Amino acid sequence: MPLRRGAGDPTFRAGADGVWLAANTPTGPGTLHVRVTDVVEADAWGDGAQWLLDGLPALLGDGDDDSAFECHHPLVAEVRRRRPGIRLGTTGRVWDAVLPSILEQKVTGIEAFRSYRELVRRFGTPAPGTTGLYVPPTPRSILGITDWEWHKAGVDGGRRRALIAAAQVAHRLERASELGGEEGRNLLRKVPGIGVWTAAEVAQRAWGDPDAVSFGDFHLAGIVGWALVGQAVDDDGMAELLAPYTPQRHRAVRYILASGVTKPRRGPRFSPRDYRAM
Repeated sequence: MPLRRGAGDPTFRAGADGVWLAANTPTGPGTLHVRVTDVVEADAWGDGAQWLLDGLPALLGDGDDDSAFECHHPLVAEVRRRRPGIRLGTTGRVWDAVLPSILEQKVTGIEAFRSYRELVRRFGTPAPGTTGLYVPPTPRSILGITDWEWHKAGVDGGRRRALIAAAQVAHRLERASELGGEEGRNLLRKVPGIGVWTAAEVAQRAWGDPDAVSFGDFHLAGIVGWALVGQAVDDDGMAELLAPYTPQRHRAVRYILASGVTKPRRGPRFSPRDYRAM
Protein backbone atom coordinates (compact mmCIF):
# COMPACT_ATOMS: atom_id res chain seq x y z
CA MET A 1 0.00 0.00 0.00
CA PRO A 2 2.27 2.85 -1.16
CA LEU A 3 1.11 5.99 0.61
CA ARG A 4 3.94 8.18 -0.61
CA ARG A 5 3.13 9.85 -3.93
CA GLY A 6 6.60 10.58 -5.26
CA ALA A 7 9.84 11.43 -3.49
CA GLY A 8 8.73 15.00 -2.75
CA ASP A 9 5.27 14.17 -1.39
CA PRO A 10 4.43 17.04 1.03
CA THR A 11 2.05 14.77 3.01
CA PHE A 12 4.55 12.00 3.78
CA ARG A 13 8.09 11.69 5.07
CA ALA A 14 10.17 8.64 5.99
CA GLY A 15 13.60 8.73 7.55
CA ALA A 16 15.74 7.66 10.46
CA ASP A 17 13.23 9.20 12.86
CA GLY A 18 10.36 7.10 11.50
CA VAL A 19 7.40 7.80 9.25
CA TRP A 20 5.39 11.02 9.28
CA LEU A 21 1.95 11.24 7.67
CA ALA A 22 -0.38 14.24 7.33
CA ALA A 23 -4.03 13.49 6.64
CA ASN A 24 -7.63 14.61 6.57
CA THR A 25 -9.79 12.60 8.97
CA PRO A 26 -13.49 12.62 9.93
CA THR A 27 -12.56 14.70 12.99
CA GLY A 28 -10.23 17.14 11.25
CA PRO A 29 -6.64 17.39 10.04
CA GLY A 30 -3.98 15.39 11.81
CA THR A 31 -0.34 14.33 11.75
CA LEU A 32 0.84 10.83 12.62
CA HIS A 33 4.41 9.90 13.55
CA VAL A 34 5.27 6.19 13.70
CA ARG A 35 8.53 4.67 14.94
CA VAL A 36 9.39 0.98 14.77
CA THR A 37 12.05 -0.50 17.04
CA ASP A 38 11.32 -3.63 19.06
CA VAL A 39 7.78 -2.30 19.25
CA VAL A 40 5.67 0.17 17.29
CA GLU A 41 5.37 3.61 18.89
CA ALA A 42 3.28 6.50 17.61
CA ASP A 43 2.37 10.10 18.38
CA ALA A 44 -0.22 12.29 16.70
CA TRP A 45 -1.25 15.94 16.63
CA GLY A 46 -4.28 17.95 15.57
CA ASP A 47 -8.03 17.42 15.67
CA GLY A 48 -7.58 14.10 13.87
CA ALA A 49 -4.89 12.83 16.25
CA GLN A 50 -6.98 10.30 18.16
CA TRP A 51 -8.63 9.04 14.98
CA LEU A 52 -5.22 8.41 13.42
CA LEU A 53 -3.92 6.63 16.53
CA ASP A 54 -7.04 4.47 16.73
CA GLY A 55 -6.57 3.50 13.09
CA LEU A 56 -2.86 2.66 13.36
CA PRO A 57 -3.29 -1.14 13.76
CA ALA A 58 -5.41 -1.27 10.58
CA LEU A 59 -2.94 0.98 8.78
CA LEU A 60 -0.19 -1.51 9.57
CA GLY A 61 -2.31 -4.43 8.33
CA ASP A 62 -3.25 -5.85 11.72
CA GLY A 63 -6.74 -6.78 10.53
CA ASP A 64 -5.59 -8.26 7.23
CA ASP A 65 -6.47 -11.97 6.99
CA ASP A 66 -4.42 -13.81 4.37
CA SER A 67 -4.99 -17.30 5.76
CA ALA A 68 -7.12 -18.38 2.78
CA PHE A 69 -4.59 -17.23 0.19
CA GLU A 70 -3.25 -19.98 -2.07
CA CYS A 71 -0.08 -19.68 -4.13
CA HIS A 72 -0.62 -20.93 -7.67
CA HIS A 73 2.83 -20.10 -9.00
CA PRO A 74 6.36 -20.86 -7.67
CA LEU A 75 7.33 -17.17 -7.81
CA VAL A 76 4.38 -16.11 -5.66
CA ALA A 77 5.07 -18.95 -3.22
CA GLU A 78 8.74 -17.98 -2.92
CA VAL A 79 8.03 -14.31 -2.26
CA ARG A 80 5.36 -15.24 0.29
CA ARG A 81 7.90 -17.45 2.05
CA ARG A 82 10.62 -14.78 2.03
CA ARG A 83 8.31 -11.85 2.87
CA PRO A 84 5.80 -13.16 5.43
CA GLY A 85 5.30 -9.65 6.79
CA ILE A 86 3.57 -8.28 3.69
CA ARG A 87 0.13 -7.10 4.73
CA LEU A 88 -2.58 -4.98 3.13
CA GLY A 89 -3.08 -1.91 5.27
CA THR A 90 -6.20 0.22 5.56
CA THR A 91 -6.17 4.01 5.84
CA GLY A 92 -9.96 4.45 6.10
CA ARG A 93 -9.53 7.77 4.23
CA VAL A 94 -11.22 7.72 0.83
CA TRP A 95 -10.84 11.35 -0.21
CA ASP A 96 -7.12 11.45 0.55
CA ALA A 97 -6.71 8.50 -1.84
CA VAL A 98 -9.11 9.81 -4.50
CA LEU A 99 -7.24 13.10 -4.99
CA PRO A 100 -3.80 11.72 -5.99
CA SER A 101 -5.28 8.72 -7.80
CA ILE A 102 -7.24 10.96 -10.19
CA LEU A 103 -4.15 13.09 -10.74
CA GLU A 104 -2.25 9.92 -11.75
CA GLN A 105 -4.71 9.05 -14.53
CA LYS A 106 -3.17 8.70 -18.01
CA VAL A 107 -0.01 10.69 -17.27
CA THR A 108 3.51 9.85 -16.20
CA GLY A 109 4.38 9.65 -12.54
CA ILE A 110 6.56 12.73 -12.93
CA GLU A 111 3.57 14.78 -14.13
CA ALA A 112 1.18 13.44 -11.51
CA PHE A 113 3.54 13.88 -8.57
CA ARG A 114 4.41 17.43 -9.66
CA SER A 115 0.74 18.41 -9.85
CA TYR A 116 0.03 16.77 -6.49
CA ARG A 117 2.89 18.65 -4.82
CA GLU A 118 1.71 21.97 -6.18
CA LEU A 119 -1.93 21.46 -5.22
CA VAL A 120 -1.06 20.26 -1.72
CA ARG A 121 1.33 23.11 -0.98
CA ARG A 122 -0.93 25.80 -2.41
CA PHE A 123 -4.35 24.57 -1.31
CA GLY A 124 -3.62 22.21 1.56
CA THR A 125 -2.90 23.36 5.12
CA PRO A 126 0.25 23.08 7.24
CA ALA A 127 0.15 19.81 9.14
CA PRO A 128 -0.43 20.03 12.91
CA GLY A 129 2.82 19.76 14.84
CA THR A 130 6.24 20.93 13.70
CA THR A 131 6.77 18.52 10.81
CA GLY A 132 6.95 20.80 7.77
CA LEU A 133 4.35 18.63 6.07
CA TYR A 134 1.00 19.63 4.57
CA VAL A 135 -2.46 18.12 4.90
CA PRO A 136 -3.99 17.43 1.44
CA PRO A 137 -6.59 19.92 0.16
CA THR A 138 -10.14 19.25 1.34
CA PRO A 139 -12.99 18.82 -1.15
CA ARG A 140 -14.07 22.41 -0.39
CA SER A 141 -10.59 23.68 -1.24
CA ILE A 142 -10.61 21.75 -4.51
CA LEU A 143 -13.95 23.31 -5.47
CA GLY A 144 -12.46 26.77 -4.91
CA ILE A 145 -9.58 26.34 -7.38
CA THR A 146 -9.89 28.59 -10.44
CA ASP A 147 -9.18 27.55 -14.03
CA TRP A 148 -5.87 29.36 -14.24
CA GLU A 149 -4.73 27.79 -10.95
CA TRP A 150 -5.53 24.31 -12.31
CA HIS A 151 -3.52 25.20 -15.40
CA LYS A 152 -0.61 26.45 -13.29
CA ALA A 153 -0.59 23.11 -11.44
CA GLY A 154 -0.42 21.27 -14.78
CA VAL A 155 -3.81 19.55 -14.48
CA ASP A 156 -5.64 19.02 -17.78
CA GLY A 157 -9.38 19.33 -18.28
CA GLY A 158 -10.28 15.66 -17.92
CA ARG A 159 -8.59 15.17 -14.57
CA ARG A 160 -9.82 18.57 -13.41
CA ARG A 161 -13.44 17.67 -14.15
CA ALA A 162 -13.06 14.30 -12.41
CA LEU A 163 -11.65 15.95 -9.28
CA ILE A 164 -14.42 18.53 -9.17
CA ALA A 165 -17.07 15.82 -9.63
CA ALA A 166 -15.51 13.77 -6.83
CA ALA A 167 -15.20 16.78 -4.51
CA GLN A 168 -18.88 17.58 -4.97
CA VAL A 169 -19.90 14.18 -3.55
CA ALA A 170 -16.86 13.49 -1.36
CA HIS A 171 -18.98 13.02 1.78
CA ARG A 172 -20.85 10.18 0.07
CA LEU A 173 -17.69 8.57 -1.28
CA GLU A 174 -16.36 7.97 2.25
CA ARG A 175 -19.00 5.26 2.55
CA ALA A 176 -17.09 3.21 -0.02
CA SER A 177 -14.61 2.27 2.70
CA GLU A 178 -17.44 0.89 4.84
CA LEU A 179 -18.92 -1.08 1.94
CA GLY A 180 -15.56 -2.46 0.85
CA GLY A 181 -14.89 -4.89 -1.98
CA GLU A 182 -16.58 -4.59 -5.36
CA GLU A 183 -19.52 -2.71 -3.87
CA GLY A 184 -17.22 0.01 -2.59
CA ARG A 185 -15.41 0.23 -5.92
CA ASN A 186 -18.72 0.48 -7.78
CA LEU A 187 -19.76 3.40 -5.58
CA LEU A 188 -16.59 5.25 -6.53
CA ARG A 189 -17.20 4.53 -10.22
CA LYS A 190 -20.49 6.40 -10.10
CA VAL A 191 -18.42 9.58 -10.25
CA PRO A 192 -17.77 10.70 -13.85
CA GLY A 193 -14.07 10.31 -14.51
CA ILE A 194 -13.47 7.53 -11.99
CA GLY A 195 -13.02 4.22 -13.77
CA VAL A 196 -11.76 0.74 -12.95
CA TRP A 197 -8.12 1.80 -12.50
CA THR A 198 -8.81 4.76 -10.20
CA ALA A 199 -11.36 2.86 -8.11
CA ALA A 200 -8.86 0.04 -7.61
CA GLU A 201 -6.06 2.42 -6.61
CA VAL A 202 -8.33 4.00 -3.99
CA ALA A 203 -9.65 0.65 -2.75
CA GLN A 204 -6.15 -0.75 -2.27
CA ARG A 205 -5.31 2.07 0.12
CA ALA A 206 -8.58 3.12 1.74
CA TRP A 207 -9.79 -0.35 2.74
CA GLY A 208 -6.96 -2.72 1.83
CA ASP A 209 -9.07 -4.43 -0.83
CA PRO A 210 -7.36 -7.79 -1.52
CA ASP A 211 -9.04 -8.24 -4.91
CA ALA A 212 -8.75 -4.73 -6.41
CA VAL A 213 -6.53 -5.03 -9.48
CA SER A 214 -5.42 -1.86 -11.29
CA PHE A 215 -6.60 -2.86 -14.76
CA GLY A 216 -5.67 -0.19 -17.27
CA ASP A 217 -2.26 0.48 -15.71
CA PHE A 218 0.46 1.28 -18.25
CA HIS A 219 2.97 -1.19 -16.77
CA LEU A 220 1.17 -3.70 -14.56
CA ALA A 221 -0.04 -6.25 -17.13
CA GLY A 222 3.43 -6.47 -18.62
CA ILE A 223 5.04 -7.04 -15.22
CA VAL A 224 2.51 -9.73 -14.26
CA GLY A 225 2.92 -11.43 -17.63
CA TRP A 226 6.71 -11.55 -17.47
CA ALA A 227 6.64 -12.73 -13.85
CA LEU A 228 4.15 -15.57 -14.36
CA VAL A 229 4.60 -16.73 -17.98
CA GLY A 230 7.76 -15.01 -19.21
CA GLN A 231 6.12 -12.79 -21.80
CA ALA A 232 4.10 -9.62 -22.09
CA VAL A 233 0.31 -9.81 -21.79
CA ASP A 234 -2.49 -7.27 -22.03
CA ASP A 235 -5.21 -6.63 -19.44
CA ASP A 236 -7.27 -9.58 -20.67
CA GLY A 237 -4.23 -11.81 -20.35
CA MET A 238 -3.52 -10.49 -16.87
CA ALA A 239 -7.12 -11.14 -15.84
CA GLU A 240 -6.75 -14.73 -16.99
CA LEU A 241 -3.46 -15.21 -15.16
CA LEU A 242 -4.83 -13.75 -11.94
CA ALA A 243 -8.21 -15.51 -12.08
CA PRO A 244 -7.09 -18.43 -9.84
CA TYR A 245 -6.29 -15.92 -7.08
CA THR A 246 -9.83 -14.51 -6.89
CA PRO A 247 -10.88 -13.02 -4.44
CA GLN A 248 -7.30 -12.05 -3.54
CA ARG A 249 -5.91 -10.97 -6.89
CA HIS A 250 -4.41 -7.74 -5.57
CA ARG A 251 -2.57 -9.67 -2.88
CA ALA A 252 -1.05 -11.84 -5.61
CA VAL A 253 -0.01 -8.69 -7.47
CA ARG A 254 1.67 -7.35 -4.32
CA TYR A 255 3.76 -10.51 -4.10
CA ILE A 256 4.64 -10.26 -7.80
CA LEU A 257 5.72 -6.63 -7.43
CA ALA A 258 7.74 -7.51 -4.33
CA SER A 259 9.65 -10.12 -6.37
CA GLY A 260 11.46 -7.42 -8.29
CA VAL A 261 10.62 -9.00 -11.64
CA THR A 262 9.89 -6.44 -14.33
CA LYS A 263 9.28 -6.37 -18.05
CA PRO A 264 12.21 -5.74 -20.41
CA ARG A 265 12.56 -2.15 -21.50
CA ARG A 266 12.32 -1.52 -25.20
CA GLY A 267 12.15 1.78 -27.03
CA PRO A 268 12.12 5.31 -25.62
CA ARG A 269 10.51 6.15 -22.32
CA PHE A 270 7.15 7.94 -22.42
CA SER A 271 7.81 11.68 -22.30
CA PRO A 272 6.05 13.76 -19.66
CA ARG A 273 3.87 16.62 -20.86
CA ASP A 274 3.87 19.99 -19.15
CA TYR A 275 0.33 21.35 -19.40
CA ARG A 276 1.48 24.58 -17.80
CA ALA A 277 3.29 25.51 -21.01
CA MET A 278 0.18 25.02 -23.20
